Amino acid sequence: MTLSLCRDLSAADWITGSDLPWQRLVGFGPAGFDAYARLRFLPDPVRPGQSENDVEPDWPTEPLPRLFEMLADHTATPDDCYFCVWDGYADDDAIAVDDTAVYLDDDTASEAQPGLAPAPVPSVPHPPKVAVPERAYWLFRGPLADVGTWDTAQGWPGEIRLHQAEPAFVWPADHAWCVANDVDPHWAGIGGTAALITQLTADPLLDVVLADPTTEQPFYR
Repeated sequence: MTLSLCRDLSAADWITGSDLPWQRLVGFGPAGFDAYARLRFLPDPVRPGQSENDVEPDWPTEPLPRLFEMLADHTATPDDCYFCVWDGYADDDAIAVDDTAVYLDDDTASEAQPGLAPAPVPSVPHPPKVAVPERAYWLFRGPLADVGTWDTAQGWPGEIRLHQAEPAFVWPADHAWCVANDVDPHWAGIGGTAALITQLTADPLLDVVLADPTTEQPFYR
């Protein structure tokens, strides 16, 4: 099995149709879970205005792979999950011609010769995006174990490269939990059952703390 690009974006309606404040939506995902937590990639700031450059990560293991390994045991559909990937991760050499047409790369553009008509440009349909205020994402579907393999996903145009891109939202088809991992915070928000959140906070390989998504969260400035 492998990931595939979704052109039907309806699976993300519970995100795009949410009326939650933007900061909460991208920080914790949709409402309705029994409990929430934060997976910290850095310790929380200890003073106002502190910069992320003032601290160093101290991870006993890579946190996201460990998190997804544990989450697979808390859904009936680990082989049927959805992943939103922020379009800001696209490599700079992938140039969007417009919002509905094609992507070009430098190699293709250089094939034209003086005095001759420009070489035909292979077109790739522009992938549709899941949109919320201030963010847009490509939607992928497939096994949780294949998270991160965006560039080899079925239906993904090769002109766009997403090397080392982390997913901004991850959830299984049964909606048992949701992970929100926006690019700005130093943590990822997790919503799920009380049993799941308790297990995550007790895991010695992860820095997970309980969170109330209705209150202001710590941020570096």
